[in-house]
Formats: sequence, C-alpha cells, structure tokens
Amino acid sequence: MRTVGTIPDQEPRERNRRGQGGRLRAEILAAAAGLLDETGTEQAVTLRAVARRAGISAPAIYGHFANREAILLAVVQEAFAELGDALHSLDGSPGGPAARLRAVCGAYLDFAATRPQRYRVMFDGLWNAAAALDSATVTPAEVHELGQEALTVLVGALQDCVAAGASTSDDVAADAVALWLGLHGLAHQRAVTAAFPWPADIARRLVDSLAHLG
Repeated sequence: MRTVGTIPDQEPRERNRRGQGGRLRAEILAAAAGLLDETGTEQAVTLRAVARRAGISAPAIYGHFANREAILLAVVQEAFAELGDALHSLDGSPGGPAARLRAVCGAYLDFAATRPQRYRVMFDGLWNAAAALDSATVTPAEVHELGQEALTVLVGALQDCVAAGASTSDDVAADAVALWLGLHGLAHQRAVTAAFPWPADIARRLVDSLAHLG
C-alpha cells in the first residue's frame, strides 16, 4: 500500500539501445515533472528521486543533465512550450479578433488551473531563475527565451484587435505585457484563495480592461 506523501519506486528499466539517448532524456524529464505534479514541492525533485522514478542509476543522469537545476530548467522549457502550443491552437478560432483574444486568455487561465504545480515551476515558485543565473547554472539567453512564444501569441491577438477596431490600445507590446501580468495575477490568486467568491465574469472584465476592448 502506498504511504501518503511518498512516491512509489519504479521497476528498473531496460537499457536503451544505442541511439536512444533522447528517450532516456525524455524519461528523466517525465520523472521530474511527475514528482512536481504529485508532491507540489521542489524538495521532492532530487537527482536520486528522479533516477529512482525513471528506473536508472543517479550517475546515468549526468549524461543528459549537469545537475538538478538543469533538469528543472528543461521542465520549465517544456511547460512553456506546452502553454505556447495551447495558445497557438486557437489561431483562426471563430468569432472575430476580440473573441479570439478572450479565448487565448481563457486558455492561459485553464493551463494554470489544470497544471498548478507545472505552472508554479514556470514562474519562480519551485525553480528560481534569478538564483539559477547567479549560480551560472543557466544563461541569460535561456531565461529570456522562456515564455516568449506565449507572449508573441498575446501580442498578435491584441494587434489583430487593434487592426479590426476592437481595441483602442496605443501600445500593443506594453499592453500585451500588462495583460499577461493580469492573467498571471488572477491565476495565482485563484490558486491561493480558492474560497474567494470570484465574480463569474472576472476573467472577461480583466481581459477587456487591460486589452482596451470596446
């Protein structure tokens, strides 16, 4: 029987055939992400725990990741890529530019709500980009790239609203950043104050205000 708060060990895995190193890397990332999702704490993501869950020896990790921070960075990169894909999936959605922008923002909030631990690790909750930079574990370019695809989708959707006369924004880039900050704030507050009586249309109010929708 599983004890509450623990992660079951995985059976030792078969060795990958030559040329299947990418598979092992993916399994290491899946193990780390699984630990985060199930425990909600960065303390669970140790090299030993990741190796045990993936069914490998801890030294085998070093062929793919230099340390724990490198694993967490890769988990963050994958999470941002997943978010970007979710937002891109709404390209060409019906209803006009304003409806698409609202749908994109809704997808962002859904991502945060359905993947709470993954979302936390993306925004310095479990993994701290500043600390990783200070320790030279990651490069400034790697950190800068995080979230750029998702932001690009927001910028494009807002620009379409302006072009269609649905938004009065006079600085699309700045307003897209403000919109992202607003969405992040709402996602965070929903997560930490679940009992708060949020207005049913709070997301639309937030989006319409920050995006200057008419």
